[in-house]
Amino acid sequence: MAFMLSTADAKPNKQKVVLYVYLHCQDCCDKIMKNIPFDKELKNGVKDIVFDMEEQTVTVTYDANKIDVPALQKAFAKIGKPATTTAPQCEHKYDDHYHHEGHHHSHTH
Repeated sequence: MAFMLSTADAKPNKQKVVLYVYLHCQDCCDKIMKNIPFDKELKNGVKDIVFDMEEQTVTVTYDANKIDVPALQKAFAKIGKPATTTAPQCEHKYDDHYHHEGHHHSHTH
């Protein structure tokens, strides 16, 4: 019985990417869920989507054999939800990183 089918090629190469997307409300999440996994450019490459409204992120598990991150970003942009792989700089949350070391406190008393 030498009939051994190698499934190595067919196995999905699962990768995860965290995308920063402005999630205004549950409708935003629903819109993404209804569109992204079914986008024809993504060809069934999306395996899982997890939302974090507090962090404003969408974690997408995808099959890297079928799609890549730019393709995902394109699909998000198409539905009016631009996705970036880095945190937006204008968020107050990230201000901690910008403490200026040389604060000059003029105590002249």
